[in-house]
Amino acid sequence: MNRIAVTIAGLLVVLFAVSSTLFIVDQRQVGVVFALGEIKEVITEPGLKWKLPPPFQNVVFLDRRIQTLDSPETRPIFTAEKKTLLIDWLVKWRIAEPRQFIRNNGVDFRNLENRLAPVVQAAFNEVVTRRTVRGMLATEREQVMNNVRERLSDEAQQFGIEVLDVRVKRVDFVADITDSVYRRMESERKRVANELRSQGAAEGEKIRADADRQREVIVAEAYRDAQKLKGEGDAKASALYAEAFGRDPQFASFYRSLDAYRASFRSKSDLLVLDPSSDFFRAMRGAASSSRSSSSKAGDGASR
Repeated sequence: MNRIAVTIAGLLVVLFAVSSTLFIVDQRQVGVVFALGEIKEVITEPGLKWKLPPPFQNVVFLDRRIQTLDSPETRPIFTAEKKTLLIDWLVKWRIAEPRQFIRNNGVDFRNLENRLAPVVQAAFNEVVTRRTVRGMLATEREQVMNNVRERLSDEAQQFGIEVLDVRVKRVDFVADITDSVYRRMESERKRVANELRSQGAAEGEKIRADADRQREVIVAEAYRDAQKLKGEGDAKASALYAEAFGRDPQFASFYRSLDAYRASFRSKSDLLVLDPSSDFFRAMRGAASSSRSSSSKAGDGASR
């Protein structure tokens, strides 16, 4: 049993020794072999590798993928017009020279980011101070990012990295200027709104005036047509009256007298003070005399 235990222990020791000499380099990583604190080898090819057991050699892995550095804080930058802008940026980078990277930054990426952020901010300060606010907001934004990337290329070699891209995420004014800009925008929008309202009111008045004019024209034309039709009707009525009355003038005179009586004595309370011998009662007198003459003619016939 002691011999078996010793054999198992020996196998475990051998296994541990062998495992400490083997390591796997992932395709997303770079393996750096250290020998007594110095860089012995940089392995970029993925696969199973070997080394001397500790403490003679040890391995550190670095991420070779693209990294992103965001602006740690937003600092004001002056433009060519002495206007203050707040710029948020980001930088895309990756390790290009592992040996140089480790010599300058160690194996912790935070060390690089702490050293690279001021360099990027200084590059933005140098480039933005040559531009106007309009250029930063619209026309020269792409050129600013390209200039900063070119400015960082030389600095990046000292850090053992490669700067792939520089982007401006946000460009804004400081709080005081932002409030002033918003107030100016608000007043401008109000001016435009008032102008549109006045134009709308003018158009409305124009439409109403045109509608009133058309209404007056339509009413006048309708009144003209109505008067024309009424005149034609009155003319036809007069012609019919004249024709009817011309056939029997005596009956026509009597009919007009009846219309006059009807119009004069329309109500029981109507009162007229007239001479009975006036022409107004001629029709009544004519009827009475006609009836008397008819009676006398009848009496003569009877006596005969």
